[in-house]
Amino acid sequence: MTDQPQTDNPPNYPFNESLEISVVETQDKHSNNADDFLLLDVREPHELDIAQIPGSTNIPMGSIPSAIAELDIEEDTLVAVLCRSGKRSLDVTMFLHQHGFTGARSVAGGILWWSDRLDPTLTKY
Repeated sequence: MTDQPQTDNPPNYPFNESLEISVVETQDKHSNNADDFLLLDVREPHELDIAQIPGSTNIPMGSIPSAIAELDIEEDTLVAVLCRSGKRSLDVTMFLHQHGFTGARSVAGGILWWSDRLDPTLTKY
């Protein structure tokens, strides 16, 4: 568990700081064009048609194994992995960790929590 305020993550969410990042921290790093940071959206193209974060990199979850080389990042780069609710992004985060990308973190609560916490104009699905 972490000392992050409860409001940064979904209510009663079992946040794991070694594998996850809050939507608040993700938005801050993304909007400030932080060095050594990548917002990686692993949702499918039809999901992006519903809601997306401008400036994110999209590689659908099923394409990640063959696309690792495309990422062009250092192993410790903070990669915030985003999906709809946080399940797929956590799976991708663990896969990236297994392949040496120790900076990968799943965005806790996914785009659903991003919509609830940060941007209610994002369509929930």
